[in-house]
Amino acid sequence: MIVTTAQLFKVAYGKFAIGAYNINNAEQTMGLFKGCLASKAPFIIQISKGARKYTEKRMLEAIIRSAEEIFPEAIFAVHLDHGDEETCYDCINSGFYSSVMIDASHDPFDKNVEITRRVVDKAYAKGLSVEAELGMLGGVEEDIKVEEGNACLTNPDEVEAFVSKSGCDSLAAAIGTSHGAYKFKGQQSLHFEVIEAIQKRMPGLPIVMHGSSSVPKDEVLRINKAGGTLDPTACGVNEDEYLPAAKLGVTKVNIDTDGRLVWTRVHREYFRDHPSEFDFRPPGKIFIDEYAKFIEHKNQKLGSAGQLDAVRAAVSKK
Repeated sequence: MIVTTAQLFKVAYGKFAIGAYNINNAEQTMGLFKGCLASKAPFIIQISKGARKYTEKRMLEAIIRSAEEIFPEAIFAVHLDHGDEETCYDCINSGFYSSVMIDASHDPFDKNVEITRRVVDKAYAKGLSVEAELGMLGGVEEDIKVEEGNACLTNPDEVEAFVSKSGCDSLAAAIGTSHGAYKFKGQQSLHFEVIEAIQKRMPGLPIVMHGSSSVPKDEVLRINKAGGTLDPTACGVNEDEYLPAAKLGVTKVNIDTDGRLVWTRVHREYFRDHPSEFDFRPPGKIFIDEYAKFIEHKNQKLGSAGQLDAVRAAVSKK
């Protein structure tokens, strides 16, 4: 059942975080639904600009509609990830999405507010909610490339004015995470002082954490043993920090890179071990199962596992 992002946030805020997972194809979709149902977790499906081009937006929407029929017990929202203004309008007018993200974080504060406000006005007219970004994460993800020297943490002193002027419903905050598989050197921790300061100034505002993959060492090691050349020193967000952050208002946690690592590991190992094989379906089946296990694990760390009945009870009252 597709619900609004706002409905999920209302149940989750201050208790647990909703996993927001990017999809590009049928295998990811099947694994995602299986993993979330096995862990009894609500979730958010994220579709990026890149995914809309890769699989074609109508195909992706059809895949999701089919999954909704195959897994009627699932409760989820559909969200545009890192949209520009034009893509946001296309998604708003499609009648399929629960929410959109307008990413104008690369623009000056006033311009960011101006663009976000326009998107909010159009989204509200259709009953959608809007995520906006203040501050800039470093790293690389699809169309996004921000050098670490240009990355900047969200300034809590700007949050109230930005949210008030732009009208956004949730805020993607730069709190010490980074996009992509090449994240950090050494130990990295979230800036909890920034999260706490935002919650103190704007209690009840859902904070969104981008670039939240953990880049598991074991996945990187296995990929490299199967012929990959990923940087073995790269590390991501400590999964044990998800839930403490959720208690402080981090309500949506975006996870994409780790899922790509699972895909890469499964396929590299399979074709290494079966060099004469050319059928993509056997490794595809393995990936669905492995991705489902990965999703279950993430939902446990986010605290969303076991929350499906509570969410169902809350949305059924509407």
